[in-house]
Amino acid sequence: MLALSLYVLIWPVIVAVVAIVISKAFISEAREAKRRGEDLI
Repeated sequence: MLALSLYVLIWPVIVAVVAIVISKAFISEAREAKRRGEDLI
């Protein structure tokens, strides 16, 4: 039961970390494209 409780408490943290990593990568790509004067897509 304890393991399940820990899993339920920890997975939102893992999801948040992954979302932050993806967002940072996207923002850096967008800045790089803007600096080069290119489209993001």
